[in-house]
Amino acid sequence: MNETIECIAIDDEPLALDIIDKFCRRLGGMRLSVFCDPVEGLEAIRRTRPDIVFLDIEMDGISGLDIASQLPEDTCFIFTTAYLRYALEGFDLDAVDYLHKPYSFSRFQVAVSKALRRIGRGSIKGSSQCIVVKKDYSNVSIPIDDIMYVEAVEGYSKIFRTSGECVISRILLKKMMELLPDESFLRIHRSFIVSRSKIKSYNKKEMMLVDGVTLPVGKQYAAAFDPNLK
Repeated sequence: MNETIECIAIDDEPLALDIIDKFCRRLGGMRLSVFCDPVEGLEAIRRTRPDIVFLDIEMDGISGLDIASQLPEDTCFIFTTAYLRYALEGFDLDAVDYLHKPYSFSRFQVAVSKALRRIGRGSIKGSSQCIVVKKDYSNVSIPIDDIMYVEAVEGYSKIFRTSGECVISRILLKKMMELLPDESFLRIHRSFIVSRSKIKSYNKKEMMLVDGVTLPVGKQYAAAFDPNLK
């Protein structure tokens, strides 16, 4: 995605909004505004006309189905709910997709791809996935395939890239791990995350990456990625 996709998510559960935010960051190229108050969210949709809306159904005092019926014409929206019984009504309202909580990142990616096709913005390809992090006062999009490893340094994360540039962002390593796909990255130490595809060799004390960098392996993390290292 070369253009930023403007999105709004409405859900009265902050944790559910955090998950959508995390997944949008993993996809990259998406700017998300979140609302716990459905009325405020609807007003924002009418005012800004976002590309994609993520809409919960069962919210305190109001149904997302009612909100959907009041959306501006041609609004592209995806229902997110824990209740399967609303699926038929959701599609009757012309929802582009229906995400049943708890949903995986891959399922979220499918739903967004459907939405992008509907609005004529192409689709997402896994090889071009990015994360978006803050650097100084700007947002920086980093292709996941370009990340070699990440180091925690006093409340910051140093993101080392195969392209050579190191990005320093004020984000904790734990939060970085949440942004990165589990199947592609692993934590090997309290201070390091590495890309699985960039590992050359390892033992229970250290790991060598394909560029020759050697990193320490924490005892409590070793057995988690290789039981033979106990």
